[in-house]
This record gives sequence, structure tokens and C-alpha cells, in this order.
Amino acid sequence: MTVEKTLGVIGGSGLYEIEGLEDRKEVQLETPFGKPSDAVITGKLHGVKFAFLPRHGRGHKIAPHELPFRANIHAMKQLGMECVIGISAVGSMKEHIKPGDLVLVDQFIDRTRGRTEESTFFGAGCVAHVHFADPVWEPLRQVALAAARLSGAKVHDGGTYVCMEGPAFSTRAESRMYRSLGVDVIGMTNLQEAKLAREAEIAYTTVALATDYDCWHETEADVSVAAVIAVLQQNVARAKQVVQHAARLIFEGPRITAEGCMKDAILTAKSAVSADAKRRLAWIVGKYL
Repeated sequence: MTVEKTLGVIGGSGLYEIEGLEDRKEVQLETPFGKPSDAVITGKLHGVKFAFLPRHGRGHKIAPHELPFRANIHAMKQLGMECVIGISAVGSMKEHIKPGDLVLVDQFIDRTRGRTEESTFFGAGCVAHVHFADPVWEPLRQVALAAARLSGAKVHDGGTYVCMEGPAFSTRAESRMYRSLGVDVIGMTNLQEAKLAREAEIAYTTVALATDYDCWHETEADVSVAAVIAVLQQNVARAKQVVQHAARLIFEGPRITAEGCMKDAILTAKSAVSADAKRRLAWIVGKYL
């Protein structure tokens, strides 16, 4: 049986208008974890089943620490997305990663502190511990890497993303501390998406767009909302190109799937999983319960 290939994208609202998107629909979804950030745009893009969700909602009305991460990933699961790319703005923590560059990260460090509930589908009647040593799905990262290069951007292969709580930017001392850890970029959103996607058996990767040098750089200006927006506006077209190329490459290449990665991750005995947990987790790992 032929399985339809898919691509979900979570990113900025500037990606709403994707050229070549066929059968465009706007879908309102409900999940056991509340509503997603906004309606999801669905359709067909270069032969793949496509879904786009604006991470912060239209008009950028949801702060990083308020994001409904579980509902957003659950929505992608409901829509049958096997592959999800998270596109987001980040600060550069390395001299050679310049504003406007794209970084295809392969590691994360978690510096969030108030998002435990929004970082996992599990607990409250069902316990699981997912393998997360390699937090992005490498076959999909390679597709995104190729797509980024085809867009003409300056691309960095690999890197560590430190995810901070926000919504305030770093203090200078924090920025220097993160630099001492050897991280490459800093952001406020993508780690939770990566964790939840793994629990939902969705292949996930991040395309990080550097917009600034945070506040560690001695000669460059400190990060500001105005600077971030300016770089993002300059790179909306490039982000769209990455999505277009990624869709083509997914359609032309072998199926990418994270199916099976939760098979041995659930510790709770089937007989002990609560009815409410089974209801909440039906879309996520129902076949294992």
C-alpha cells in the first residue's frame, strides 16, 4: 500500500501564502490539550499532503511561554503529518553565524523552567520515557539542509540550540554563560516541539534563522524586536523557498517516518493506564495502549 507523503510546517505567519498550494483549506481543530495556536492551513504542495500552523497565531498574539505546544503537535498528528519542520528566529551565539544565515541544528539544551506540562503528553495516568539523545530526526534534517542550500541561503550544517524561557531576552551574563557552553543559537520555542513530536512519533527538525547576536557581541548591536522583525521580513521569501524545496524533496525521496519510536517507551502496564489517559493519548500512542 502506498503511503501519502506529508509535510507539516510550524512557523511565522509570513508563510501563510505558499505559492503552488493546491486545495487550500483552513481547518479549526480541537485536541484533548486545548486549541492549537490558530487554524491550520492545509492542502497539497508539490505532491505532498501539507499543513501549516502559525506558531504564535495570526498577528503574533501568543508569547513563547504561553504557547499550546501539546495542542499544536497533536493537531499535526490529527492531520496525518509524519514530517514536521519548525521554522523560527534565533539569536546567533557564534561570530561566524551572521544575521540572515540558516542553521540546521542537531542538538538542544533546555533552559526553560515553567513548561513541564507543555513538554510532554505523558503523566496523569500513563508514564513514558522517550529516547531523545538525538532530538531531531536526522533523515528529515538532511532534507531540510538540502532545501536550505537550494534556497541560496548561507547554511550551517549542525549546531546546538539553547531554548530559554523568555519572553525577555537574555541578560549579558546569561548570554556569556550560554556562549561558554558552546551553543550555536538561542531561541524560545523549538525544544518543546521536538520533544512532543518524538512522543507523537513524528519526524521533526528545525530550520533556525539567525536574526541577531543576542547581547554578547562587543561591536554588534544588542538584540531588539525591531532588529528581529527587520531580518525576518527580509527573509520571508527565502523561508518559503525552503518549504517549497523541502516538499519537492520529500515527494521525490524515500518515506521519512518516526513510527515505532514509542513502542518500548511506555512504562505503565496497559491494565494500569487510566481511562482518561487512554482518551488523551488515543491519537498519540493509542496503538500501544
